[in-house]
Amino acid sequence: MTTEPAGTRPSAHTKAQSLTRYAWLSIATALATIVLKGVAWKLTGSVGLLSDALESFVNLAGALMALAMLSLAATPADDNHAYGHGKAEYFSSAFEGFLILIAAVSIGYAAFGRLLAPQALEDVGVGLAVSVVASVINLATARILLRVGREAKSITLEADAHHLLTDVWTSVGVILGVGLVWVSGWLWLDPAIALLVAVNIVWTGWQLLRRSAAGLMDVSMPPEEIRAIEAVLANYRSQGLDFHALRTRQSGARAFVILHVLVPGRWTVQEGHDWSERIEADIRAALPHVHVTTHLEPQEDPVSLVDEALDR
Repeated sequence: MTTEPAGTRPSAHTKAQSLTRYAWLSIATALATIVLKGVAWKLTGSVGLLSDALESFVNLAGALMALAMLSLAATPADDNHAYGHGKAEYFSSAFEGFLILIAAVSIGYAAFGRLLAPQALEDVGVGLAVSVVASVINLATARILLRVGREAKSITLEADAHHLLTDVWTSVGVILGVGLVWVSGWLWLDPAIALLVAVNIVWTGWQLLRRSAAGLMDVSMPPEEIRAIEAVLANYRSQGLDFHALRTRQSGARAFVILHVLVPGRWTVQEGHDWSERIEADIRAALPHVHVTTHLEPQEDPVSLVDEALDR
């Protein structure tokens, strides 16, 4: 027995479609920061600011991929994809993680060359001011994407937001470093900070790749959400029902819950069905983004207790 959210609730397809406008916001932000950070680099000649500008190109590529995958995720289920296309979001976050790693290598290469041959910086004050403006734009966009991503359970928007936040902190480090070079005259600080930036974004890229792989491998729902399901089931256990073989998996913005419901064997099919409908409705009330599938079994039948494993 399977259930979908009530008809008055927006469909997963409609929700996914509405998320694409935030991908466009991320694209616009990436273009704006590329221009601003590029100007800051040209004015100063700082390899630290160059590394910051290069990461904005990664932001743009990630945002374009996010738009493509959110559009695909919004495609309704069809005969070949009965569970929908939600997993497309994991390809986006994995792609962005891969791009981050490429950017880190590029930054490290440029910084190592500058470390061997330091160069004086120019027009530092104006360059830093431009970079600060770019960072503020990134911060504002990241906060919006993170809020919407968490509300909609979109790993694509969350990944984009975390990347932008990393970019903000990277920019803060670069700005402080370039400022110190300006004040102290220690030219080695500029490429040294760029190398630290590269190490920092390698960590971000790895985290995105790891989370994407977990989603593609049908990772279970988060522990707090499983506890919410268990709380619903505990209420029904107190009324004489029992449950087992609870399985969950995350698929982009959607999640799937499967469980076996053990009811008295003397009940009619109608009685068992009615109770299952109530259980499914309560789980959806606790976790509105889930699709619930239940399987009725008689409590008295020993066979009901030997099918907890995935492969019976």
